[in-house]
Amino acid sequence: MSNTIDRLMDKYLEMGENPETYLEGLLHANPITYWDYIEVDTLLSLQKPRTPFKDETIFIMYHQVTELFLKMIRHELEQLVDRDEINEHYMLTKIKRCTRYTSMLINSFDIMKDGMDYGEYQEFRKTLTPASGFQSVQFRYIEILCTPLKNLINREGRKRLPKNPSISDYFEHIYWKDAGHDRTSQKKTWTLQRFEERYLDDLITFAKKMDGRTLQDRIGEMKGISALLLDALKEFDLLYNVKWPMVHLTTASHYLERDNKQKMATGGSQWKKYLHPRFQQRKFFPTLWSDIEKEQWGEIKNN
Repeated sequence: MSNTIDRLMDKYLEMGENPETYLEGLLHANPITYWDYIEVDTLLSLQKPRTPFKDETIFIMYHQVTELFLKMIRHELEQLVDRDEINEHYMLTKIKRCTRYTSMLINSFDIMKDGMDYGEYQEFRKTLTPASGFQSVQFRYIEILCTPLKNLINREGRKRLPKNPSISDYFEHIYWKDAGHDRTSQKKTWTLQRFEERYLDDLITFAKKMDGRTLQDRIGEMKGISALLLDALKEFDLLYNVKWPMVHLTTASHYLERDNKQKMATGGSQWKKYLHPRFQQRKFFPTLWSDIEKEQWGEIKNN
């Protein structure tokens, strides 16, 4: 005990602080509780349904959980790209965590597909218009952390790029804008307009900060990688950019395609086209995949 007190005294002295003030403060401090530490009361108060349908609460909570998992992925990626020196063991640990979180997102999608009443969903979804999961900005931050912007441009977008594209040019032709941008009429959906108004400047600023520092760039700095790390990186790439969108697509089809009728997504996007990996063509680590694998993107299976 005396050793612990000595260490505490040294800690505060090194900070230039009076140790006795901090130690006396402990006499009056209440012990931490689980509910205060986790902010349980606040967390459980964040569901505010707009309709009387009970399953809307499930819908809200599921998306809030999804955002927390996305934040966990982003948290791991930020540590990878911000670290001055990176070794294979450290990267492997972080990538396995990202894979674990993504797997949980994939496996949890049954809550969306089978965990809500079909009729209730068809009613309360109308009140969500024009909000859309497309407007989740954490998707975009994860993409920018993982790979250079050029890897977020699909084939049609590459045809439109100028010879020496700027970061702003890349954002003008990035794959996800096609979900709400009619390239012929140049009209944008309200959903896309609002997203750009809220986040586009921040995303461009973040992309400039990450230029040359993405996870793909960090991989390129390494002098060869083991088969174990290679497999882990490819698994994360495949899970996040192929398997998760496909599960999302299947769930959307369950609710938006029935009885030979197709409904519009709440954000007005061409959801069948937009969600499919063959259209998105998003790959975080394209240098790790063969030409055949890249050509068959959205069809390849994880061995």
